[in-house]
Amino acid sequence: MKHLLLFAEEATSTATEKIKLWEMEWSKIAETTGLSLLTFLGFYIVAKILQKLAERIGKSQHIDDDLAIFLGRVVKTTVIILGLVTALSALGVDVSALVAGLGLTGFALGFALKDVISNVLAGVLILIYKPFGKKNYISVKGYQGTVLSTDLRYTVLQADDSTKLFVPNSLLFVDAISVAKEKPSDRSEST
Repeated sequence: MKHLLLFAEEATSTATEKIKLWEMEWSKIAETTGLSLLTFLGFYIVAKILQKLAERIGKSQHIDDDLAIFLGRVVKTTVIILGLVTALSALGVDVSALVAGLGLTGFALGFALKDVISNVLAGVLILIYKPFGKKNYISVKGYQGTVLSTDLRYTVLQADDSTKLFVPNSLLFVDAISVAKEKPSDRSEST
């Protein structure tokens, strides 16, 4: 009987310890989750502020409005990804494999989309340096026409036969271009 009472007492104390341990685990999980969510929320707020700041600085430096918005989005996305990785790390997730996976994924996507990325980066540089503007007549590698618009991916030209040409920005940035204020034949007729 004595052994039975000792066994019952041990079982009761073990059950009490398990309940206390269970309560501690839940409180620790809630605390860790809350801290992680607060970390991500902080990064999100900072990302929104930096996005608006980047857009405002871009517009004050007379950068094209579309480019300023694009740069703001890039800043916001970068800070949010950094916040997500930091929040996952605060949650206890091993992010080293995630970061390595993001690096490999970025490399693969960069290699697969190299032409698109080349056009976008050339578009950003064209919008910043402005080697030509709207209504200028340009000629590059057999393409010629009046510039209608410049986007991040391509520049739209109005050809002599009223067709629109979509010239990739990488072509405009790498090859030599001839820029005139107006169509050369118009200049000779007006003088």
